[in-house]
Amino acid sequence: MRDLAYVTPDIRDRLVVRFGPGVLSWCEALPGLVGELAARWNLEVLAAGGGGTSRVFRCSERETGAPVWLKLTPEHTIAGEEAEALRAWAGTPSVVTLLAQDLTVGALLLKDVRPGVPLRKLPWELPDAAALLRELRSTAHTPGEHSVLKPLSQRVDFLFDLADGMLTAANRKDLFAPAALARARQAALELAASGPTRLVHGDLHPANVLSGPNARMVAIDPRPAWGDPDFDAVDWVLDGVLDRGVLEERAGELAGMVPGQSPDRVLAWCRALSPLVAIPRVCMRREDAETGFLITLADD
Repeated sequence: MRDLAYVTPDIRDRLVVRFGPGVLSWCEALPGLVGELAARWNLEVLAAGGGGTSRVFRCSERETGAPVWLKLTPEHTIAGEEAEALRAWAGTPSVVTLLAQDLTVGALLLKDVRPGVPLRKLPWELPDAAALLRELRSTAHTPGEHSVLKPLSQRVDFLFDLADGMLTAANRKDLFAPAALARARQAALELAASGPTRLVHGDLHPANVLSGPNARMVAIDPRPAWGDPDFDAVDWVLDGVLDRGVLEERAGELAGMVPGQSPDRVLAWCRALSPLVAIPRVCMRREDAETGFLITLADD
């Protein structure tokens, strides 16, 4: 198990980029922490993985053999925010289930999703996305006195800062003029300030949605905030679009299937956030038609 929890140098480098050099001590302590949690929650650790902010371990419950996932992050605030959102969505079939938590060490225990194939690897249609968005919006929660979630405007600022850093690191600052990025950020902040205030997933795209039972979509890995839920529609409307006419049609079609969603606000979000979708693509030197459209939309 200790070998599975060991953080390899390449993963350490990615975590240092995200969290700074202080994360290296967390990496050293992680095998021991995983062992402690596995003993406490009676788990057998089977495999390791993770993204840019966490390490995730596929486990089985020793008594039942049921598959579960142990997720740990060096930034405990991230775990606390995710836990609050998952508790708010508890009972919603389209969101992964939180089984246990220890926020003092940034740990979450999550129910397995079967078959669990990321939607980015599967064909999907706009009505599928609409069903997911309807369920996410069905939660009537609004900010409470003890909420740890931040306003959507802070999430927007973080994403634009991250994108700007990506351009700098990839030496692609020439593709997006600072003034254009500043206009897009301002437009996104104005949308965040003017819309309704509801629970927002914050990172809802086909890589963060799994195939669940009965062909249902199941959302995972929220980066939640309080703000306009139309924010979560952007990736689903933009996906594969090559011209503005189709974009407008998709925004209208989706809004017609999701009560409370505004096609005009979704389009405005798409224009404001298109640089955030385009920048990872241009940093990978992608020059396809979809990337070109995103760059054009960002300059609109």
